[in-house]
Amino acid sequence: MLLRLCFFRLLESLPTILGVVTLVFFLLHLVPGDPVDALLGETALAADKEALRISMHLDQPLWSQYTSYIYGLSQGDWGKSIISQRDIWTLITERLPATAQLAATSLLLAILLALPLGMLAARFAGRTQDKLAMTFSLLGVSIPNFWLGPMLMLVFSVLLGWLPVSGMATPASLVLPTITLGTALAAVLSRMARASWLDSMQSDPIRTARAMGVSEATLWWKHSARMTAIPVVTMFALQLGAVLGGAVITETVFDWPGLGLLTIEAIQRRDYPLVQGCVLFIALVYVLANLLADLLSLWLDPRQRAV
Repeated sequence: MLLRLCFFRLLESLPTILGVVTLVFFLLHLVPGDPVDALLGETALAADKEALRISMHLDQPLWSQYTSYIYGLSQGDWGKSIISQRDIWTLITERLPATAQLAATSLLLAILLALPLGMLAARFAGRTQDKLAMTFSLLGVSIPNFWLGPMLMLVFSVLLGWLPVSGMATPASLVLPTITLGTALAAVLSRMARASWLDSMQSDPIRTARAMGVSEATLWWKHSARMTAIPVVTMFALQLGAVLGGAVITETVFDWPGLGLLTIEAIQRRDYPLVQGCVLFIALVYVLANLLADLLSLWLDPRQRAV
């Protein structure tokens, strides 16, 4: 059943991936700017510009460029960067470890913050603890990364001098980007954990267990926690894809040499194939994250396997 689910989910995702690739391709070519000017400069001779444009096949009609790109993807060829003339897949894999490191620490921080806050808010629903936890959640959702990052840099790097401003020269360089990205993820997960815990505590199995004399501690930490894990783990799996979207901004703010910064650099240089490759990779991660969420849901909830 799991193999069949994987097959159909991947089959259903093909139109989505194709739509993302198509939309990004044509939108990039509508953005003002010319990669030839980025390479040669605006003062270069017109003949030199035209020769370079022909050598990079930019003189072909847009539809012809699109079909050539899709055909290359079908053959496993992600293309080459216009600026560096290196394979796009090589450029992505070089930057991927930095993004994976940031994503792992951010997700770990999100879990360490979200689960205790969600449990605290649910256990004391309507009280001061609940209001404080949900205030943190509201702030985490509301404050954008491009504002929180510079504020953290201003306080902990410029004023206090405790942490590096940017880059990844030392392990301490990971602290501020992790906090910036992880708090936003923790805010979403904590609200989900609170809602799931409250729903599970009001479910029929919990009411039956309470009527049979099961202690409140056992209900909260054993029976209810098991039921809460299903939506929380599913949401966590979906965050694996969302973290790459947040990493684009966070890596740019902190000059973190990952996939997000590579995407921004490619956009600034009008490196069309590299932008398309980065967006395609992020879209694939989203698809795999959704597939992982479905598999985890089936594993945690046997009732779904019977459908």
